[in-house]
Amino acid sequence: PAALPAAPEPMVLLAVTDFVANSAAFAYFTAGALRRNISSDMLPRRFPLQLRTKSLGLFSPQLQERYPDQPMELHLSARRQPLLSCRPDALHGALFGSAEAFVVLPNATRVPAFLLNIDANVTGKVNVTRNRLRGTVSLTGGLPVPQVKRLETLLKFGLWLFGVPWANSECCPHPV
Repeated sequence: PAALPAAPEPMVLLAVTDFVANSAAFAYFTAGALRRNISSDMLPRRFPLQLRTKSLGLFSPQLQERYPDQPMELHLSARRQPLLSCRPDALHGALFGSAEAFVVLPNATRVPAFLLNIDANVTGKVNVTRNRLRGTVSLTGGLPVPQVKRLETLLKFGLWLFGVPWANSECCPHPV
């Protein structure tokens, strides 16, 4: 009897061009899908800075004086469409965001506190390990930048500490 040929290895071929990536970025941006509101109860307890006027009073003492120990919200959104480029090693992107902070008063009214524009360069890579399709996202471009304000640096650190791990856990968590 003749030996049966070995089964071929499973293979996934993924091709993404700059046009496809930027078209998706345009669609998400235009649809308003690149927005996220973060309230104080959404932050992990281990985060070094809670969204309360007491914590942010370190950066703006007037905030704590006017609104003693009130909860806050951050409204994160893209100011412009992300710019993406596909390279053989990874997907690179430039993100242009803003973080608008609000004090939440006892009657649920939101009072604007400050607005920061935050730009970040990110790199996303896809790999296969032990029959699992995985992806990683990382910030590039150096953290912290000395001339960046302390609060902006802290927000970028928060993105690196919580946003990047969240993106990594959501990217292809299931076996192939």
